[in-house]
Amino acid sequence: MALQIVDRAEFSRLVEHEGPKIVAFARRACGDGSDAEDIAQETFLRAFRSFDQLEDASHGRAWLFTIARRVCQRLHRKKSGEPGHFEPLEPLTELWPRPGATVPDALSLHNEPFDSRTRSEARERVEAAISDLPQPFRAVLVLADVAELSTAEIAAVLGIKEATAKTRLHRARLRIRAALAEGLPQRPAPKPGHSRTVCLDLLRAKLDAMDRHAPFPFSDQALCERCRIQLGLLDFAGSVCASLREPTALAELRRRLDLQLDSTTAEPIKPRERTKPQARA
Repeated sequence: MALQIVDRAEFSRLVEHEGPKIVAFARRACGDGSDAEDIAQETFLRAFRSFDQLEDASHGRAWLFTIARRVCQRLHRKKSGEPGHFEPLEPLTELWPRPGATVPDALSLHNEPFDSRTRSEARERVEAAISDLPQPFRAVLVLADVAELSTAEIAAVLGIKEATAKTRLHRARLRIRAALAEGLPQRPAPKPGHSRTVCLDLLRAKLDAMDRHAPFPFSDQALCERCRIQLGLLDFAGSVCASLREPTALAELRRRLDLQLDSTTAEPIKPRERTKPQARA
């Protein structure tokens, strides 16, 4: 259903809900992040001016993040003079966890008497691993695990196939898991409780559930200890990603937008007549 009228109250609700995620996307997936607030401001101003181009409100989030991606691209090209090149990661099979004599001591992430230092260092390792991802993989990860977009929405935002978005997302998550595992204390590995095939099937099921932002369909009792450790690392990395949303940036973003919008119009924006194909935001 097309939006017929866009008023300031409706726009404020959009900023309230998506603003922290747009700022996080700009900071984590667009260059060095130093212009995150400027990118977010420009994104919402363009969105406000072109709400009439949003024909289906159910696609609003993908539409908004597509605007943010274009603002990022234009700013990056202006700074660098050319688009960034694509740097591939390892093949997906190389990123699967492999049996070894030790396993990460994942209890140090959750239980006392471990102090908060281990968890703080683990968080820093996850954030560093996100920053080290090649940009195409980092963008997919941030859109999925920070902004909470579906793989279909991510594909629409980035202009890629959904299968490509899913493959890049799984590679990125497994790369983050590996970096987290390397930085944790190690302990002797328990005996395998499942065959490797079963463990990999469970890992795929976990990644699929994360893609859908859905609960994992298996209980802890159905997992062997090795599987619980590996899937627990994915959960911890996911919790770090979720914490990267920037609610503290919301007040400043709203102040900036109010100044810009007050200087133009406080009246509702009515849709323009479409006499030619929609312009791109």
